[in-house]
Amino acid sequence: MTTGHRREHDLLGDREVPADAYWGIHTLRASENFPITGTAISAYPHLTNALAAVKEAAARANEDLGLLAPEKADAIAAACREIRDGRLHDQFTVDVIQGGAGTSTNMNANEVIANRALEILGHEKGDYAHLHPNEDVNLSQSTNDVYPTAVKVATIIAVRELLDAMTVLREAFAAKAEEFRDILKMGRTQLQDAVPMTLGQEFSAYAVMLEEDQSRLLEASGLVHEINLGATAIGTGLNAPKGYAEAARGHLEDITGLPLVTAANLVEATQDCGAFVHLSGVLKRIAVKLSKSCNDLRLLSSGPRAGLNEINLPPVQAGSSIMPGKVNPVIPEVVNQVAFEVIGNDVAITMAAEAGQLQLNAFEPIILHSLSESVTHLKAACLTLATRCVSGITANTETLRASVANSIGLVTALNPHIGYTAATGIAKEALATGRGVAELVLEQGLLPADRLATLLRPEHIAGTTA
Repeated sequence: MTTGHRREHDLLGDREVPADAYWGIHTLRASENFPITGTAISAYPHLTNALAAVKEAAARANEDLGLLAPEKADAIAAACREIRDGRLHDQFTVDVIQGGAGTSTNMNANEVIANRALEILGHEKGDYAHLHPNEDVNLSQSTNDVYPTAVKVATIIAVRELLDAMTVLREAFAAKAEEFRDILKMGRTQLQDAVPMTLGQEFSAYAVMLEEDQSRLLEASGLVHEINLGATAIGTGLNAPKGYAEAARGHLEDITGLPLVTAANLVEATQDCGAFVHLSGVLKRIAVKLSKSCNDLRLLSSGPRAGLNEINLPPVQAGSSIMPGKVNPVIPEVVNQVAFEVIGNDVAITMAAEAGQLQLNAFEPIILHSLSESVTHLKAACLTLATRCVSGITANTETLRASVANSIGLVTALNPHIGYTAATGIAKEALATGRGVAELVLEQGLLPADRLATLLRPEHIAGTTA
């Protein structure tokens, strides 16, 4: 052993590893082989914690079946609990995008857990004669069941956090819907005046869209609860004893608190990425609709003098280095960009799932990376939009009222009462002269004033009451 280093061996030969590193030779080679994103798996704490949970569950299952000595199982479990408590995450150093179907990630986890377990047992790091990364930490396992199981556990937990963030945003929109319930405005179709509605109805729609998407996300997340732990290399369970799959699943369920299910056909489950594709599709749905809502916010707040200027977004920073006083809709803009990213990630996940061959999909690392980015960025986007934008939106009531009074779209509400032909004439004259619809209806004696006033009441015209 060289000062400051320890020597480790693999099938390619010997390498020196820093003496204080918990990772070993396999992690070293992977770090050299995959200088792709510069982002280590330590940047994905959900995955790191999930890997530790899977390894702890495997150790306990192996102990139950008499394959692993209790003292080794205890040391492995203790090391895994430390990782799940946030320790040693900096030792997970391999790049998140890697060849080998996640083998480098699994090896990294095996080495970190083994070396910490060795310390717990009173041995030096790298003294694998007493506890080995592959022989003990990876016992009864393969990357091909460990990695996808860990990805699923990590994804479930991340999705729960996204659902919570969506609730915050949905409630922010719902609060504004209640605040704006009596403010009449013009609705628009194809950017043209349509019929009157309330600003509350407009914001209520955004809340309802989020609620619908939460339901779809819960459904999609349910599919991810099916795991292939115990499948080992290709789903046949080679080198895993009878009873291991169910024992490991039970321990993993206890550790994570998640209602996990072992796939009925492990050969199918080991090669099938359909649950990830489905979940990504729902994330894309969320992104598309969230981006549409942000487009609306930017359009409704456009101006302040030369745009719609119907609402005010809270100013959060100066908008220009050259135009004094300019304030931009930067929060909706950043959410738009997250949505674009999620849509792109869905394409990457789709292609990665399609590219799988025979009994294994080698491209789950990019699926993990893309899913994680989509979920965590959507979570941040929802919280940012709620707290930095939606909660501070105000209405320009006078602008909204004037738009209704001046719009020829108002005649649509009178159509059943004055007839289509008369309504068309009123609309044409109003457009040509710039006069108001109500003024022309009264002038032509088409309706008495009291009846017209009733028909143009906000609650009647916007359909907010029976």
